[in-house]
Order: sequence, then structure tokens, then C-alpha cells
Amino acid sequence: MAAMTTSKKRKRELDDTQKVSFALSDQPATQLGPVLANFPSVKPTKSTSFKCYKTQTQKPTTDNEEMPFADIPMLIAGETEAVDFYSSEETQRGSQGSRYLVGIHNKRTGVTTLRAAPLHILTHEVKALKGLQPAAVSTLQRLEARAALGETFGTKKAKLAIRAQERNKVDVSAMEGVADHLQESILKNTSTLPSKEEAKANADSTRLVPQYDVDALNPSDIYPLHNMIPKPEWKALSISAYMSAGDGSQRVALLPFKRSNWINDHLTLAFASPSPNKTAIKMLIYISTMIAFHKATFKDINKEVIQQKLPMVPSIVIDGLLSRFTETARGSTEPRKTTEKGTMLLTHMFALCLHVDDFATDTSVIAADLSMEPAKVNMLFKSLGCKINKLTQSDLKRLGLPDSAGEVKRAILKTPLEFPKPRMRRRA
Repeated sequence: MAAMTTSKKRKRELDDTQKVSFALSDQPATQLGPVLANFPSVKPTKSTSFKCYKTQTQKPTTDNEEMPFADIPMLIAGETEAVDFYSSEETQRGSQGSRYLVGIHNKRTGVTTLRAAPLHILTHEVKALKGLQPAAVSTLQRLEARAALGETFGTKKAKLAIRAQERNKVDVSAMEGVADHLQESILKNTSTLPSKEEAKANADSTRLVPQYDVDALNPSDIYPLHNMIPKPEWKALSISAYMSAGDGSQRVALLPFKRSNWINDHLTLAFASPSPNKTAIKMLIYISTMIAFHKATFKDINKEVIQQKLPMVPSIVIDGLLSRFTETARGSTEPRKTTEKGTMLLTHMFALCLHVDDFATDTSVIAADLSMEPAKVNMLFKSLGCKINKLTQSDLKRLGLPDSAGEVKRAILKTPLEFPKPRMRRRA
């Protein structure tokens, strides 16, 4: 009897499953409907209310038919006591080539009703900061930053041009004869010169590194994890396939970029522990994704091609990398990776490497994985505030490394944070 009862129960469950079906909503397409909202960074409380606003006058598609609600140009906005939320410019890019539907399942009838819904990617603005103007960057600072980039990443022709320009600077000693005539003008303009604090703030605002805390007491707090990996992308990463893989070769096969000795060695080391560090594994997967993205965007950038090359990477991660590390020129819809954005991608990646390595990273292995000169990689680590030195005995003991590891120079990040001072070339 027990066997018969079990058989009837399974048959009844199968019959219920067969009743599940999908249907499009029978409501008019022009009727107000649901709206999908994505908050990439700051999220409002659940009690925050939002409203939809048309961005332009709605034009009828025919003489007697209005535009469907999901196609109406609009934005959504809401506010709390401290923050304003509104649709960002990324909304249009995020909806290109995609159509989003909201489904409501009726358990009684087994029908899931689908209704088209527009997607809005929201940005935010702190109310208290609305009246503040961004710090102005002087022409000299722009020239120094441009010269530093040219010396690091420029061609031989560009480097020669930079040096020629520096040789042609005005010799201040030759102006001593007119010092009296200029003194009055200098005194009048002294009050407008920026202070040391303002000059330092201007320099900090132009650094091509992740957001940082200069007052951090621990190296882990200088570059917080989610300053490199936004929380929505972090939550979208899954390590279940890596945890269930049979051996190291199967885990390497799951990585977006499989030819990194630095990542493969660290992944093997993580799973050698009886209880693997899941946070470190997630960071390794994301670093592997960033290397694959760096390689895939070397020339032309095509989102569909990138997604095909990285099928295991969630689309929200691909969208986030495109949004943060590419630019779209005015009047164009094609993203491109500029020198500044490429540098930002590498410094974000290296900041994550420091987290994995307990803030003492062997840069030579990473340089080989990226096919870059070690000097350029070291320069980028220095821009993060690292010192390129050999480990001391106390560092070796803290990291659990053998004495032989002390012969290798590493990028070491310590507190207090100190950025390298700009190098001033002597006049030839």
C-alpha cells in the first residue's frame, strides 16, 4: 500500500508540473506597467519612493495608436533625506539589443504572465555635495601628468618629443634682469596661488588608481575590496563549479584566462588548504576575468564578442568592466579603451593582487602573464603606494614564506600610505 501511495503522489506532482505555461499579458501595451531598476553602487532603502517622468513629448506611432509604455523615453527619480537617485546615461546603453520582461506566476492556474518592462540603471548624487565645485587642475599639473604617462607608456618618438619640450623651457636665471618689473605683479597674484594642501588634493584627484583611504591604519583598508569589485558583481560570481571540480586542471579549465601562472599557482595553493578561502578564490576568478578582458579589448571592443569569449562570466560583470574601463566618444556608440582607462584597469587588478598576496606581490610573474615589461608593472605598483623591496625576516615570518623567498623583490604596501613624488627632470 505504501508503494501505491508514493506512486500516486509522484503522478499528482507530475500533473501539476505539466500545467505550467507562459502567456503574454493581455493588458494594453500603452498601460502603465512595471519598471526594472538597477543600482550598481548605492542602494536606497525599501521605503524610498520613485516616480517616472517622460523625457520628451510622446508621439503616436500611428493615427490612432500610442507608443507602448516600455518604449516611451523616460527617466525615474527618487530621493532620500541625503541622496538623490535618477536614471543615468548608462540606461540607454544597457537596453541596447536587449528586451526585458517581468513575469508573474499564478500558482492556482499555473500560468506565468509576461509583460515588457524598461530597464533603468540609476546613479546617485549626495545633496550636501551639490554646491561644491570640482577642484581645478592647473596647466602645469596636466603637463606633468601627461609627461609621466608618455615616459612610461609612450613610443620612442613621443619620449623624444617630451624631452625636447623640457629642454625648451624658459631659463628662470635669465629673467633676473626683469625681476623688479615683475615683483608688483607677483605680489598681487600671490593670494590666488594654491596652498600645499590644495596642490596635494589636486594631485590626488588625478591619480589613475582605485578609490583609497589615505588615513587607513591597515593595508587592507587602503583599497577596500568593493572599491575594485562592486557588490552586485561580487554577488554574481559563483565558485560552486570550482569547489566541486575534481582536480586542479579542471579548475584551471573553468577560469576565464587559463594561461596565468600567477593565478594558477594561487588557485592551487588555495585548494591545498582543508578549508579553502572562498573570498580569495572569488578574487582570483575576478582577476582572471580582468586579464581576459584586458586581452580581449586590446584592439576593437565588441560586447557580444567579449561575452562569447567569456561564456562563464556573468553579463553584469562584463557590463561593469565596459562601463568603468572604456569610454564612448561624443556622437558615437562604440566604446574604446583609452590609455587612462587601460591604466585604471591594471591598477584595479594589481590592487586585488595585493589583497590576495597579503600585500606583498611578486611582480615579475604578473609581468610575464601580461606580456609587459617588469619596469612598467613596477611603476604601476608604485603608483598604488607600494615599495619595490626584498622582504625582511619579520615579513617572511608573517607571510609564512621560506628564507629563499627573501631574495625576490616584491611590491609591498604598508601604512601610512605614501604616493611617489613627481620626478622633476633637470634642465639640460
